[in-house]
Amino acid sequence: MTRAIVAVMLMGGLLVSVSAPGCADQGVGDPCTPEQEFDQSFLGFDEKEVNVESKSFQCRTRLCLVNHFRGRVSCPYGQSSDGVPPPGTPAPNDTGCTIPGSTAKVTGADDKGNFSDPRKKATVPAQCSDRKASQAVYCSCRCANTEGRDDDGANYCKCPDGFVCAQLVTSIGQGNEGLTGGYCIKERTEYDATLGCQQGDCDPAARKCD
Repeated sequence: MTRAIVAVMLMGGLLVSVSAPGCADQGVGDPCTPEQEFDQSFLGFDEKEVNVESKSFQCRTRLCLVNHFRGRVSCPYGQSSDGVPPPGTPAPNDTGCTIPGSTAKVTGADDKGNFSDPRKKATVPAQCSDRKASQAVYCSCRCANTEGRDDDGANYCKCPDGFVCAQLVTSIGQGNEGLTGGYCIKERTEYDATLGCQQGDCDPAARKCD
């Protein structure tokens, strides 16, 4: 399968750009697991970034949004550098983070044993308890351009009830603006960089992030 990813730092800094997918509001809010999580070397997302995965076959909108989310959707409590989860972590991650739909471990290394980050090794951070996957990772669609308009001839969607159109991607550079602009996000889930992970990490003792 081919996936196209856009990652944008909070203050700028595009990593990858693609052309815009078709958008429809049907399916907005459906859960999705980003394609990166099927890579054993992928240690997780950074809450300072927005990631847009177009051509997602998991979404009827064909777009999986990762809106300022930390860690892996498939491993809410994370694991240590040697792949050990926190005490009390429930299945299926009770022996460590695994590739979705399999028992293959997230090792932080490629098939040749080369770590993506030698300092972190297999470390996967826990999700923020106030920005769990259900609040920050789901199917979405592009609802406006960078000027907040939807009348420029591009393909946009109307956000359904319970969602608002929020500016998330400011620029992807090189004249390709196909994924810039606003996306439908759940109401009251706007990211505040001054707060960070305000309510702390997901903790298996509390079981609020299962």
